[in-house]
Amino acid sequence: MIYLFLAPGFEETEAICPLDLMKRGGLEVKTVAVGTDDLFVTSTRGFTLKADLLLKELDDPAPEGVILPGGMPGADNLNIPPIHRILHTCNKQGGLVAAICAAPYLLGEQGLLQGKRAVCYPGFEDRLWGAALQKDPVVVDGNIITAVAMGASIPFGLAIVAYFKGNEQADAIKKAIFA
Repeated sequence: MIYLFLAPGFEETEAICPLDLMKRGGLEVKTVAVGTDDLFVTSTRGFTLKADLLLKELDDPAPEGVILPGGMPGADNLNIPPIHRILHTCNKQGGLVAAICAAPYLLGEQGLLQGKRAVCYPGFEDRLWGAALQKDPVVVDGNIITAVAMGASIPFGLAIVAYFKGNEQADAIKKAIFA
């Protein structure tokens, strides 16, 4: 199972676009509401999305992957101990840990970027502790995928698909959506 976490103030494109691409790729993904007692989470621009699960309902301590959309204050609202534990467990088990825009700062502050290449939204670089900063819109380094901003949402989602299903599947989706 792959979990895409949604906290109040998430950047909607950074969540919905990768989610769509993962679903097109045949991945089993669940959205998880964080910081709310109901399934409805409001984005930074006022869109409300209904999540599949509440954070407290998660029963998989070691998911295959976790996805953190950015946006502010969405990224800050993901910066809580239960998310930290899930990130560490997933990473330790070799699962995918992916974050876009501001959200990679959580990976940096949790020590998950030590010796890894990474990217984030400009202004958050000093929080990518131990990372080798890159200029590319999307950076894949082992089981860590980071992306710079909303404009990288499609390549970020395709990188996630490629991680799980291979480049051929990701290329087929890319060809279909840019037809």
